[in-house]
Amino acid sequence: MTGYQRIMHERKLILVVDNDATRRLQLETVLAFIGEPFIVCTSQEAKSTFAQQQNLLTVIITGTLSDDLVELVRQHPACPFLVHDVLDQAQIADRINVIGELHAPLNYAQLTEMVHHCHQYHNKLPTRKGTATNSNLCKSLVGISEPMQQVRFLIEQVASTQANVLILGESGTGKEVVARNIHELSDRKSAPFVPVNCGAIPPDLLESELFGHEKGAFTGAISTRKGRFELAEGGTLFLDEIGDMPQPMQVKLLRVLQERTFERVGGAKSIKADVRIIAATHQHLEDMIKTNDFREDLYYRLNVFPIETPALRERKEDIPLLLKELISRFEQDQGQTVKFTEHAIASLQEHPWSGNVRELSNLVERMIIMYGEQIVNVSELPAKYQHIDVEEYKPEYPEELQEREAINELFSGFDYDDEEDEQGFDSFDDAPAQSVGNLPSEGLVLKDYLADLEVSLITQSLERNDWVVARSAELLGMRRTTLVEKMRKYQLQKD
Repeated sequence: MTGYQRIMHERKLILVVDNDATRRLQLETVLAFIGEPFIVCTSQEAKSTFAQQQNLLTVIITGTLSDDLVELVRQHPACPFLVHDVLDQAQIADRINVIGELHAPLNYAQLTEMVHHCHQYHNKLPTRKGTATNSNLCKSLVGISEPMQQVRFLIEQVASTQANVLILGESGTGKEVVARNIHELSDRKSAPFVPVNCGAIPPDLLESELFGHEKGAFTGAISTRKGRFELAEGGTLFLDEIGDMPQPMQVKLLRVLQERTFERVGGAKSIKADVRIIAATHQHLEDMIKTNDFREDLYYRLNVFPIETPALRERKEDIPLLLKELISRFEQDQGQTVKFTEHAIASLQEHPWSGNVRELSNLVERMIIMYGEQIVNVSELPAKYQHIDVEEYKPEYPEELQEREAINELFSGFDYDDEEDEQGFDSFDDAPAQSVGNLPSEGLVLKDYLADLEVSLITQSLERNDWVVARSAELLGMRRTTLVEKMRKYQLQKD
């Protein structure tokens, strides 16, 4: 395969459809001048030639529009078409994928601009943006919002290269998820992905952690130990929170990036570093450069290909999908699930989410713990997540249940042991007569009567014991904590 053939094989091709030899030669000359690979055919050959090509950038149609050419345009909306010297364009005037017209005389500027438009047409295809073009793209990148589609697109563009990547974004936006996706889509996916949190390792240990150390290099170095660079050999080293790396280590990291070699602490042997670097930070490194907290030369070494992870407040339309994904994960891990009403989801979409996806994950876990296998509405959400007003359902119960509850409350604080049971009453009928009132002829509301009776007895006991709760509780035969709760319930306090 010649060099030109190899280029044609790797790059997207331009298909020129032209029956006129003179005009076709002009097109060929300009295309060859700008360095775009192309193939040519007649209008009769267009359909079969198109079907044989899997990597077409655009089709340039010239001259008379045949029925086959019109049908070709209509059947392939994912391919951009250009027209040149076509007299009657009415048949394809309504086709959006006919994106431009080449005017005579052809020139470099005109053709390069149209080629650029064709590339943009492919890059922003809805089918490309709506779903991941690579089935291996991790499901963790949940969302249909424009910012998330852009993140996916950037990942796919850079993954197959060896370029250093700098991932920027607030805490909790999934920077490590992005890094793992880049690794999984790269040709290094079979090698290790090694994450390092630069902010979580003490500065005096960071060098040993990254580069390893020889036996006896320092107190406690009882054996030789490989660092993260060696562990990531052939793979990807993810330096999280790179903004927290101390200045001395920044210098040493820069040297590794420049020379692709390093030495263990206490060692003299240079070790080759076949490692791809992906760094991440929530800090503004350009501001840190101005204050001399971060090296400018290191910044430009790392910032070859920046990717910004969007904050959750910038993609609120993704919250329903994120909830579904998070609930599914917790269901697999914990065996419990929870559901959210539409009102609850709408309320969550109004929240600013300073903690981003991590905060949302924590909320879902909290709701599962509290309302496992139930449905959560706005009223069940913590107060700070209640951003819309929804009429709360207040259940009403049959009268017999309310009366039963009142009786249970009245006697719930009394603690009887076996001896008291033996000395006590076998039934309510055996109780002293003074403890049972007479039913008025006009009747009464039992629940209110029992509550008034309970308040009266508690008040008498408290007054008799000069409001000493412990003695009063003992007199009533209930626990001190129970009496305190009932005092709070009835708002009983000493005047």
